[in-house]
Amino acid sequence: MIIKANLPDSGKKKRLVIIGGGFAGLELAKRADKNHYQVVLIDKNNYYQFQPLFYQVAIGGLEPSSISYPYRKNFQKNKDFHFRMCEALSVNTSDKKIETNIGIITYDLLVIATGCDTNYFGNTDLIENTFSLKSVSESLLMRNRILLSFEESLITTDEEKRKELLTFVIVGGGATGVELAGALADMRRTVLPRDYPEIDFTKMEIHLVNAGSRLLAGMSEQASETALKTLLDRGVIVYQEKSVKSVESPYVNIADGTQIRSRNVFWVAGVKPNSLAGLDETAYNRGRLVVNEYNQVNGYKDIFSIGDTSLQASESYPVGHPQVAQVALQMAKQLAKNINKGESDNWDRFVYVDKGSLATIGRNAAVADLGKLRFGGWVAWWLWLLVHILSIVGMRNKVSVFIDWVWSYLNYDVSLRLLIRPKFNDMYKDKRTKQSNEQIQT
Repeated sequence: MIIKANLPDSGKKKRLVIIGGGFAGLELAKRADKNHYQVVLIDKNNYYQFQPLFYQVAIGGLEPSSISYPYRKNFQKNKDFHFRMCEALSVNTSDKKIETNIGIITYDLLVIATGCDTNYFGNTDLIENTFSLKSVSESLLMRNRILLSFEESLITTDEEKRKELLTFVIVGGGATGVELAGALADMRRTVLPRDYPEIDFTKMEIHLVNAGSRLLAGMSEQASETALKTLLDRGVIVYQEKSVKSVESPYVNIADGTQIRSRNVFWVAGVKPNSLAGLDETAYNRGRLVVNEYNQVNGYKDIFSIGDTSLQASESYPVGHPQVAQVALQMAKQLAKNINKGESDNWDRFVYVDKGSLATIGRNAAVADLGKLRFGGWVAWWLWLLVHILSIVGMRNKVSVFIDWVWSYLNYDVSLRLLIRPKFNDMYKDKRTKQSNEQIQT
């Protein structure tokens, strides 16, 4: 029996369905002309997540609510916008239908903006033995792991176990890995000795393992060198051109034979696009959806893809654009302009304008690549703060983040280091077990 999702009829308007509410999906939903389109946004969560600051939640620098924003609150004044919290399972391109876990949703135009997830490069053991950082919930899980390590190190009498608990391994030398390593180094120097005066933090080790030849590979060599020098000066142990072979808790085995003993392994080494079943194989290249200059998916006139999951090759970017927020936002803006015009005869081609890159390495330390202008230090750090505050969705969130950062800067502290874990009583466990068994049987 085919179940149709509960949505109002679009009437004379075309139905624009957007899968994914990240940078690209949310921007398109805001800019699509509601006089011509009934906009339906679907996402697995009912809130937008500001991904660049996940690591700040993980270290207890920001509240999760400060970087999250309910989709419905964004569109309270839009009469023909509809949000459904569900998961898109597949698309039937001939009938223009999307199968979701709440039923079938029909479309006139479909935009796939599903973004990326953590890439474990085929090593499923890493899923169980490492912590990733691609959502607010994973940020909280990582925060719990970090704080629990210090709590457990206080009560253990085993020196080897204490060493495991005070050793942190970050796999991945991109922006997230560098920012996380720098933040932990700052905490080790300023915050943690006051929280845990009984712990000798000279024994706390932070390892950053990078398979590439340099950190921040997407930025200039000058930025990479600055990041490396700053991390080394702050006591981070950096491995270059060395990949992780396996993680067999509590051991991290590096391909060159090096072995690190740690209970805290954070995997931020790569991403993989979230695909959607039902599209022809020719639509994909290395997992990403191949699109033309108008972001139409290869072989489909009424299906588009924007953001990290799309691959648009050009003379300047022969292997596709970098998977960063600026590309996603610019794609969304251009696609909105095009579809708002109606017919494709007068559409404009998408041309990416690189506005530069920023990455922070800790307190008063960041790097900036702004065209030919490249610099680091506290000026780049303040610029990074300003850009991120302006990019956060919601005035309340902007103010909240600003206050937290100012307070942290002046006092070297933010009181957000809360170890919050769900309580599972026996009745709840029995209920969840029963539900899981029923789902398996179904």
